[in-house]
Amino acid sequence: MKFWLVFSLSLIAALAVAQSTKPVLPGEDWISLFNGNDLSGWTKIGKESWTVENGLIHGKGLTQDYGYLQTDKPYKDFQLALRFKCVGDGNSGVFFHTAFKPGTADVTQGMQFEIDCTMMHHTAGVYAEEGGHWVVWPAPENESVVRMGDWNDYLLEVDGNRYRSRLNGVQMVDFTDPNPGAPDGAIALQLHAGGRGNMEFKDIWIRD
Repeated sequence: MKFWLVFSLSLIAALAVAQSTKPVLPGEDWISLFNGNDLSGWTKIGKESWTVENGLIHGKGLTQDYGYLQTDKPYKDFQLALRFKCVGDGNSGVFFHTAFKPGTADVTQGMQFEIDCTMMHHTAGVYAEEGGHWVVWPAPENESVVRMGDWNDYLLEVDGNRYRSRLNGVQMVDFTDPNPGAPDGAIALQLHAGGRGNMEFKDIWIRD
């Protein structure tokens, strides 16, 4: 009798564990980083303008400085999908493994996937803030993939020191960095210095 009681309890426990560890189906592990209504989960860095209107994040450069919109949560390895539009001569970037000097918009670590809708300005390439240099550019024949004044689909992946980017369905970068920077940190959207940073973002999703 005691054996059957122990066996039954063990079976119940095993079933409970199996239910609690139900596998996540493909696509169900993506989480929205932008709710379409406000900037919950994000923090403004610097003095530039970040607002939400009609389900879009509007970034507007007001000063000669850089500005950022940073996630409250740090991320190490991830896939990030979003849509962006350059307004005017907007220049931006998606920073990762990022940190800032307290109380300032000075970047102390991190890299960025470039956003610049001007031809031959290497959108989807990777730039290292630490040391201030390009890590990798897209192939020249792919520089025309970016759309000026229209929505662009951006898919970014960071897996350790491997960086991959797709822009409007085209593979732009797949690079393993022999000299990676910080191993984790926040994700941040950028507004370029000099008032050039008028940008719009929407449909921001992450797979952590």
